[in-house]
Amino acid sequence: MAQKVVTIYTDDLTGEESPEAATHSIAIDGVKYEIDLGPDSYDKMLEALAPFTRAGRRVRGSRKAGGRTDTAVSSGVDTAKIRAWAKENDYDVNDRGRVPAEIREAYTKAH
Repeated sequence: MAQKVVTIYTDDLTGEESPEAATHSIAIDGVKYEIDLGPDSYDKMLEALAPFTRAGRRVRGSRKAGGRTDTAVSSGVDTAKIRAWAKENDYDVNDRGRVPAEIREAYTKAH
C-alpha cells in the first residue's frame, strides 16, 4: 500500500497557506512563544517590534538547537537597510519576504 503525506504550512497570523512559513520563537517577560509566519507577516512583526528591540539590550548566550536565538526579533534591524546593503554587496535577495539568515549574519558582521 502506498501512502502520501502532505504537509501544509500555514501563517498563524493570516491563516493563509505559505510554503515559506517558518516557526519563530520570541520571549516576553520570561514567557516563550512560538509562531508560524510567512515572510510578509514575519517582516511586519519585526517592523512592529523594531522600536523596542532597538531601545533594548540583547541578551546573549541563550541559543536553541540549530543556532536560532530564543528571541527571533532581537536584531531590530530594518529589513530595507539589509536588502539595500545585500544588493550593494552582490547578494541575491528578494524585494519581499524574509531575508535569509546568512545575509542577516553578513550584514551584522559588516556593521
